[in-house]
Order: sequence, then C-alpha cells, then structure tokens
Amino acid sequence: MNRPLIKLWTDASFYSPYAMSVYVALREKGLSFTLQPVDLAQQQQRAPEYAALSLTRRVPMLALDEMRLSESSAIVEYLEECFPAPDYKRLYPRDREKRARARELQAWLRSDFMPLRQQRPGEVLFAGKKYSPLTEDARQSAATLIEGAQRLLGAGQQNLFGEWSIADTDLAVMLNRLALHGDELPDNLAYYAWFQWQRASVQLWLAEAGKNG
Repeated sequence: MNRPLIKLWTDASFYSPYAMSVYVALREKGLSFTLQPVDLAQQQQRAPEYAALSLTRRVPMLALDEMRLSESSAIVEYLEECFPAPDYKRLYPRDREKRARARELQAWLRSDFMPLRQQRPGEVLFAGKKYSPLTEDARQSAATLIEGAQRLLGAGQQNLFGEWSIADTDLAVMLNRLALHGDELPDNLAYYAWFQWQRASVQLWLAEAGKNG
C-alpha cells in the first residue's frame, strides 16, 4: 500500500492554535507529512497561488494526495475518517455521545471567546509574550470559559472523557491563554492545561514554534 502524500500549510511563526490542532492530530496518528510555512505578516495567504489551493485562504490547509482542505475542525475529522482506529490512534472518544460532546466543545471554542483570543493571542502560548490586563469584556469571556471548563473537569482530572481526544488539546489551548500569561485560573484547570501541554505531540509543536517564532 502506497503511503499517502500529506502536506500541512501553517503560519510561519507557528503561533496558530488551529494549525497546532491539525499538527497534533497528524502526530497522534503517526503520519508522515511535510510542513509549508505561510507568512501571514506578508499576506502570503492572499497570494493567487495560495488562493488557488485554499477555499478560505487561511491556515491551516492540508493536502492529502489530491485532496486539499482548510479549516482545522474539518481537517481533523477528515483525518479521523481516512485513518481510523484501531490501525491509527483515535482523535475522538469511542463513545458516540462523548464524541458529540467533544465536537460541541470544539465548535464552542472556535466560535466564542473573541475578546479573550484577541487579548491573549498565540504569542502568549508560543512566545511567552505579556499583554495588558484583560478588559471587562475579556474578563467576562474568561469567566464564561472557566465556568464551562469547571463543568467538565474535576479536581485532578487529566482528560475530558476518560481518554485523550483532540478536544483536550483545544481546551488546553484556550485555558493556557490565561495560565501561561499569569492570569487567574482555578488550580484544577491550571493543572489540566499544564498536563495537556506535556503531551509529546504538543511538545513537538512547541519546539517548532521555538525554532520559527
């Protein structure tokens, strides 16, 4: 069986949490792939060559043989279908209801919390940068995130659904916007975010960010 040709376009600084989610998924699946950095500061994603490949003109974008796909959640679900368990590691829980909960959480994290994402951007996560105290709307955004995460995670809980899933990486990203900046975060959530950050696939992304940031 021929190995698939996989290429991942990511931001040149490796600050994109969405590109990180796909990178982690590929690493967890044990797939070989090449990286193609896109310089967002120079608007390379707007170049005709990239626009011809990507419907959304965003990163990440994945090429799997002749298939090209943008939007991290769509890419991750596609990888799960193309490389299913038991031959490859699961990205989503075995249980159908837990899978639905994982996707619910991912959709919420991607569609909400804009003030928090703007005031605690990827540079906090991957370059250790510091910013001004959160504004009132960002504090409210953080409070909503914390309340939701507390409903999902008990003291000492390391994974959302009794086993790792890609939703754990995505939630840890959002919580670490606060934890890594030194903003207030309950101890159990700070521990969970720290624990998820130690995962080998995440550490590989952090190493890329360290080289390129």
